[in-house]
Amino acid sequence: MSIEPLDAVSRPRGNSGLSSEDELVRQAQAGDKDAFCLLAQAYERRIYSLALHYSREREDAEDLSQEVWLKAYAALSTFRFESSFYTWLRQITINCFLNHRRAKAYRWRTQTSESASSENLELREDAGSQVRGLETTLQNHLVAEKVMQALAGVSPQQRLIFLLKHQEGMTYEEISRELGCSSGTVKKSVSRTVAKLREKLGVNEEPENYVSCAAAGVLR
Repeated sequence: MSIEPLDAVSRPRGNSGLSSEDELVRQAQAGDKDAFCLLAQAYERRIYSLALHYSREREDAEDLSQEVWLKAYAALSTFRFESSFYTWLRQITINCFLNHRRAKAYRWRTQTSESASSENLELREDAGSQVRGLETTLQNHLVAEKVMQALAGVSPQQRLIFLLKHQEGMTYEEISRELGCSSGTVKKSVSRTVAKLREKLGVNEEPENYVSCAAAGVLR
């Protein structure tokens, strides 16, 4: 499955031509399932891309994406047009990611050491397969592999913060509000992840911008 660049996401179109997003949301809130499907079509690849790079597993990414859309549909009546639809959708996405992390941590704690070792082996194999799959669609195969390895080596929280900053383009303040932590914590997390990327990419003297741009190009 190819992943579109984030700037390729466009406004949904209705049968009568270009329709504003707010109009589609209102139609969906009134029970028009086709309108909701048009909204989903506009952002499904963006949500899946974020889920894939966060979870590093295609099966988990598919489950997370489905959960996001189910929750969005169920909560659609609560959308008050105080932000863009995607900003509201991203809040749901982040909550799903955090809940997924907590559930996965709980499952890991309750497993036996033998089953955990088996699972870890499967995760490594899946991650390797995913990297190889991504490499076939990326221009810089070496950078792609190293970035994926670097992101696999940081905590889920650090990975999420990095993706929100460099894939979603959120500010430190926006991320801190979403995750309920300080801006300083967010900055420190991004800095540590960038340091890991520098190490994997072999970039020791270059500014942070170089690593960020390289990573952003791969993640998209």
